[in-house]
Amino acid sequence: MQWKEFCIIAATGALVLGTGVGLAVAQVDKKEKDSGPRDTVAKPMSAKEAKRKADKLRKELMTPYKKWMDEDVTYIITDEERKTFKNLSTDEEREQFIEQFWLRRDPTPDTMENEFKEEHYRRIAYANERFASGIPGWRTDRGRIYITFGPPDEIESHPSGGSYSRPMEEGGGETSTYPFEKWRYRYLEGSGLGTNVEIEFVDTTMSGEYHMSMDPSEKDALLYVPNAGLTMMEQMGMSSKTDRFTRTDGTHLGTGTQPLTESMGEFQRLERYAALQKAPPIKFKDLEAAITSKITYNVLPMLARADFFPATSSSVMTNITVQFTTKDLQFKQKDNVSTAAVNIFARITTMSRRVANTFEDVVTMEVPTALLQEASTGVRMYQKSIPLAPGMYRINIVAKDITGGNMNNYEMALNVPRLEDDKLMTSSLVLADQLEKVPTRQIGMGQFVIGSSKVRPRVGEAFRSDEKMGIYMKLYNLGADEATHKVSGDVTYEIIKAGDNSKVIDFTEDLVNLEGSASQMTIEKLLPLQSLQPGRYVLRLKINDKVKNQTLTQSAEFSILGSPAIAAAGEIRNPAVSQR
Repeated sequence: MQWKEFCIIAATGALVLGTGVGLAVAQVDKKEKDSGPRDTVAKPMSAKEAKRKADKLRKELMTPYKKWMDEDVTYIITDEERKTFKNLSTDEEREQFIEQFWLRRDPTPDTMENEFKEEHYRRIAYANERFASGIPGWRTDRGRIYITFGPPDEIESHPSGGSYSRPMEEGGGETSTYPFEKWRYRYLEGSGLGTNVEIEFVDTTMSGEYHMSMDPSEKDALLYVPNAGLTMMEQMGMSSKTDRFTRTDGTHLGTGTQPLTESMGEFQRLERYAALQKAPPIKFKDLEAAITSKITYNVLPMLARADFFPATSSSVMTNITVQFTTKDLQFKQKDNVSTAAVNIFARITTMSRRVANTFEDVVTMEVPTALLQEASTGVRMYQKSIPLAPGMYRINIVAKDITGGNMNNYEMALNVPRLEDDKLMTSSLVLADQLEKVPTRQIGMGQFVIGSSKVRPRVGEAFRSDEKMGIYMKLYNLGADEATHKVSGDVTYEIIKAGDNSKVIDFTEDLVNLEGSASQMTIEKLLPLQSLQPGRYVLRLKINDKVKNQTLTQSAEFSILGSPAIAAAGEIRNPAVSQR
């Protein structure tokens, strides 16, 4: 069957067409239909089903996201990104992808402006204005190169064609040409083409639509005119013009048997053409750099955790705690004192990679050299408190042992909660190895201090049976009795053995015994652990607000070690803080 004779037939005889989308429904052969269905042939869809499927596909293809991929970024999106974008199923995912797409190319992610995005759309606007020729400028070959690589360093323009003296690598001699342009780039970064890249565009139709040419003889307007526009070799009788049409290198150059220059070679021209069609590489691979850093520098072990204490509906105090094992630090000895120093830098970013906060500290640990062996069995901790707006973040913590040079890049998510009015809420439940009141002059100051208490969390939640476990948590938006203005309710403390779910500890406390008021109350307790056998446990707190008739449960896991494997934790001193 000839292509012109091919027709699209629906069961109802209707022709279904969509914008850029064709729908074909095979006509069922009557003889085959009469003979009954075959096991190997799928049942053809009805015209109604086919029309519905075509409408759905057409609507999907007409979305602005499809236009964004096929028009806005069609020249700069990589194959991997294109494949990923096509597999997204919701508009929310597509919006996030687009935001990430631009941010990965942003040369200054710490600022609000995205210079790459602004320059990209400027190039599109320029291409539409400068290169349009019956089709939008961005769709032309010159538009593509300009959008992808920017303005050339040099342009040799012949807008009217006419008389042209060929360079010797093209055969020399005089001829007449179609309109053409030569663009020269001194260097195309990431293209693999290196330096002095020359691209030629020819308007063989004389309509203003230039196309990229890999054949230098294509601009020759006298190519098919006998004995006109001869090259030097042809003028000297060393070759015939008819020899141009028997070449096998994809050109019609009149150079006879003379070898082409290296840049004019067949494979070099094809390689250059293919490289110019590729999307430029992503220059700012921040995600890849972070992964590489983890693999390369993960030689200074550390643990980190985050705890959240809402201050207002728009600000949450986020406590970042970092823990190092003392034996992993390098000490420098001087005057019978051994000192270790760690440079800590952290960057908190939104899920779209915008920087929300950064901090950097050089923290030290000093130990008498005589006690260094004993101190090496412990851990050292550092904490930074930062106000953050509610939302999802990620934090990268880079730590470098200044003496030993070892580094680590630690990454984790921060899900900062929102304090909602009139809704019973809690802060993070902190299991602490140190929980005590601080002097009045130190309230709200220093590491691990929350209000009037020093709360040092146990990173890893592993305790010895001879220790006491601190329990610290804040309650928000409790109801108050209208007559007494007091809270009414209780808190139930349960410790459950993991595995068999048996209750080991279970007791209840009245809310009026807690410190604070209805808007904010604090649970602050020390729990002896000598009655607990080694193993994993779950601490569960159930808050019952009788005034609002609301309940809330918060839990945390911890483990009891069978032997005193954990030495007393210490703190890494921040010199800037200690001097105050």
